[in-house]
Amino acid sequence: MQPALLGGLFIGVLSALPIVSICNCCCLWVIGGGVLSAYLDQQQDPSPTSPSRGAKVGATAGVVGAFVWLVVATVINLVMAPFQSAMLEAVTRNARDVPPEIREWLDSMANAEPSFVANVFWFGIMLIIGSAFAALGGALAATYFRRDVPPALGGPMMPPPLP
Repeated sequence: MQPALLGGLFIGVLSALPIVSICNCCCLWVIGGGVLSAYLDQQQDPSPTSPSRGAKVGATAGVVGAFVWLVVATVINLVMAPFQSAMLEAVTRNARDVPPEIREWLDSMANAEPSFVANVFWFGIMLIIGSAFAALGGALAATYFRRDVPPALGGPMMPPPLP
């Protein structure tokens, strides 16, 4: 369970940080969290890991990551709301050539409270898509980091060396 928790922490925190989440090209942080969890799982077990086991650990990391994302994103939204509101008010004050419809929209955005409903919606998206991509990362990592099985003792008899 520890590899899935660490992979989920990786997914949730990096996906919730404002500037870092912009760099989340092609679900890079989510796949990376699945890879991390499968790699850590492989390091804990001396036997070879199958891709299905890596996918299972990765999917679990995706679920954990969605919950971590929900908590971190909600806290960040609450902390950043006053700064975003001040920035939008400054933009509307300084923009003279903005059409009235855009000005009204910016004013409504500046006075809007952080939406918990929007976070719950994105949590659902993160839960479904995040679990799938983290499972993909886990399966790929289990294949890539797979340890070879040592040869079995008592295998086929080798002929004695020639004198």
